[in-house]
Amino acid sequence: MNKKWWKEAVVYQIYPRSFKDSNNDGIGDLRGIIEKIDYLDQLGVDAVWLNPVYQSPNDDNGYDISDYRAIMDEFGTMEDLEELMDLLHERDIKLIMDLVLNHSSDEHQWFKESRQSKDNPYRDYYIWKDGKNGGPPNNWKSFFGGSTWKYDEQTGQYYLHLFSPKQPDLNWENPEVREDIYKMINWWLEKGVDGFRLDVINLISKDQRFPDGAKNGQEGYKYFANGPRVHEFIQEMAAKTYNNYDAMTVGETPFVDKDEALKFVKEERQEFSMVIPFEHLEFDRKEGWNKITDWDLTELKNLMSEWQYKLQANNGWTSLYFCNHDQPRIVSRYGDDGKYRKESAKMLGTMLHTLRGTPFIYQGEEIGMTNISFESLDDFDDIETRGYIKELQQEEKMSEAEILKIANYRTRDNARTPMHWNDSKYAGFSEVKPWLKMNRNYPEVNVKNDLAAADSVFEYYKKMIALRKKYPVFAYGEYDILLAKDQNIYAYQRQGKENNLLVLLNFSENEAKYNLTAELEVESAELILNNYQNKADFKLQDSLRPYEARVYLY
Repeated sequence: MNKKWWKEAVVYQIYPRSFKDSNNDGIGDLRGIIEKIDYLDQLGVDAVWLNPVYQSPNDDNGYDISDYRAIMDEFGTMEDLEELMDLLHERDIKLIMDLVLNHSSDEHQWFKESRQSKDNPYRDYYIWKDGKNGGPPNNWKSFFGGSTWKYDEQTGQYYLHLFSPKQPDLNWENPEVREDIYKMINWWLEKGVDGFRLDVINLISKDQRFPDGAKNGQEGYKYFANGPRVHEFIQEMAAKTYNNYDAMTVGETPFVDKDEALKFVKEERQEFSMVIPFEHLEFDRKEGWNKITDWDLTELKNLMSEWQYKLQANNGWTSLYFCNHDQPRIVSRYGDDGKYRKESAKMLGTMLHTLRGTPFIYQGEEIGMTNISFESLDDFDDIETRGYIKELQQEEKMSEAEILKIANYRTRDNARTPMHWNDSKYAGFSEVKPWLKMNRNYPEVNVKNDLAAADSVFEYYKKMIALRKKYPVFAYGEYDILLAKDQNIYAYQRQGKENNLLVLLNFSENEAKYNLTAELEVESAELILNNYQNKADFKLQDSLRPYEARVYLY
């Protein structure tokens, strides 16, 4: 296996709008991030993934880009970004930019030109179609609700938008579009960025027949995800841009299983460094967004193991994450955000940092931030959540109380509430009312408290990161599951050239017993990580405390 810096790295994701407000307008900004670089350095991370900061009308919080080479006014200036990049580089922290290449904003100059007339030079930069039977070209459903097609009166055609109507899809079938995108990517690489996270990148190739999707359009994704030319497009982009640099690339790939993922990340294919999988975060939404379903640890273990075995056997790599700007807080989903908040936050972090892949930390995860609980449907900012609320009101006829329970559990706003820096008003994020409501538990859950406590979630994350730097087995060791059928404990080993790891994780709020005598032939092992303060000696037959995590080196 080839060694790469991004295989050994720990990445910290920053959602700029909610990280730190430096000018007291209620919105986080680039200078706020600059203020906190020493905090990132203290944690020990190797790279920062920055959510979009480009010029945008903010219909989808920056994922609707109107100018790829300019910075959103409320975030600062290009000079601020360059200063941030330089200061990160001084501390050996790399900068990963977020790129949205499936669609742009409808306020991008390309789209403004495209909608002028059918013979405009930019017309084919986007996907325009005639209607069918008095309606849209097909029945595909948007990720944000409703049709994926928007009628434009000026030219009498529909344009495709898989997301918001203000996010028209770019036409990757047009080579001029691709060349303009590649020029922009190289412009950023020349500026000094160290790589990219590529938003919904496996949606760029559509089935050019544009057929209807089954289940009243709900399965339209079968014709726009992992499309017929997706790998051709990505290999061309890679060859003309980031593969000419020592860059890290992270492809966000919905509707991708382990077999499909391998096509994107197998080293010899030269497409991406890794992908962002989704399957491990779909256990509680098997029946859709509007139903919270129970999940089973053995199913999660089986899925994680299938990915681990498939990728390590075929020279592939993946990202390891539970939280990001699109996911609710994991301690409130797979852990316990009450009595065992600290223990379960540490345990879940242990899992990510001891599997094979590159761990990602989302801001606030390192202090165990939890889901928020909004009191009114009017409090939600997230465009996706608002779309689902409308659908549940109109089609499901649910009561406000029922919708509120589901929306509070599901909403992407859970991850977007402002960062908790201290226990002052507005949690040290700003001196004025933030753009999104604060989580009420910030006087307890905040950075200031965690930095002062020896047993804090932050200190635990700091130790995990330091261990990853010390022992190559964390990055390169081979994965092998143990106790596969246990319904409470996730146990596995990582086998390296110099030493091995034994990882024991209790996903239960109760004590859980285990017996490894039939699976391991190890007489002694050193405990190098434990989320309880009193030491746990090595025994092949033992029990784990509620949400306990242990990592042994042998």
